[in-house]
Amino acid sequence: MRYFVGIDNGCTGSLGIISDKGVEFYKTPVKKEQNYTKKKANVSRIDVVQLQDILSGLANPHALIERPMVNPRMFQATLSAVRALEATLNVIELLGIPYEYIDSKEWQKELLPKGTKGKEDLKKASLDIGSRLFPQFKEDFEKQKDADGMLIAEYCRRKYK
Repeated sequence: MRYFVGIDNGCTGSLGIISDKGVEFYKTPVKKEQNYTKKKANVSRIDVVQLQDILSGLANPHALIERPMVNPRMFQATLSAVRALEATLNVIELLGIPYEYIDSKEWQKELLPKGTKGKEDLKKASLDIGSRLFPQFKEDFEKQKDADGMLIAEYCRRKYK
């Protein structure tokens, strides 16, 4: 049996897992805590213990991780994405899960309608296609505002089955 894992990187991301046993969808587990700067604020971090619980015990897994957004003009968002990636990698490497990075355009080209562009249209298409392919998670996708983690897992399944 194989497990295909799709990870939509970031503290607002999600995970999809597909195997012969079925499918699972998770909002990326996060925790909020005091920021590490002098300015009083909270920061979201990946909850590595919960992430490890989700990913441990998968037989013969393969993971695709969406490459984080890195944009110097969006410093705070970039910093959050890179911190989330590092925490996710720590768990995946600790569990010995083979992984690859994937650009969003790669899986979107395969699974979303041709010509879909722009952040809002991509999110809507992800939600629509994800809800059709995995109707049991429609409410979860609506709360998440997309089905990216699950669609990355589906792309992984199609590519490596």
